[in-house]
Amino acid sequence: MGWFFLLKTVHILSAIVAVGANATYGFWSVRAKRDPEHLGFALRGIKFIDDRVANPAYGLLFLTGLVMAFTRYSITTRWIISGIVLFVIIALIAALGYTPTLKRQIELVDAGQAETDAYRSADGRARTLGIVMAVLLVIVVFVMVFKPAA
Repeated sequence: MGWFFLLKTVHILSAIVAVGANATYGFWSVRAKRDPEHLGFALRGIKFIDDRVANPAYGLLFLTGLVMAFTRYSITTRWIISGIVLFVIIALIAALGYTPTLKRQIELVDAGQAETDAYRSADGRARTLGIVMAVLLVIVVFVMVFKPAA
């Protein structure tokens, strides 16, 4: 078993952990809406998973992908450039939009304002950003798995 096989295995496992963790956020949110007294717990759970599981896995995914791109593939290959550009766009949406919105939701719930327009607005924004990032992630996974030539 060579170093590249090991690196690729870590890369794939990182993708599974990161994307899999993100895929649970919608379920947490739906469950919390059905049981509003647990809304704060659910939001803090999402934040914990995002900060401590998904984001570190995305970091490892990015690093291992770059190492593979520079050592085994060509960083100028179209599918690699596409994946990197989309990855950076997703990271920016997450850092500048989703994470601050999630923090705002938690603040509003902790202040007893879960039934306000401000909370509903933040919740809608988090949902929209989550959907946009999910669609982009599906595209990245498609590009990385199938490596389209065009």
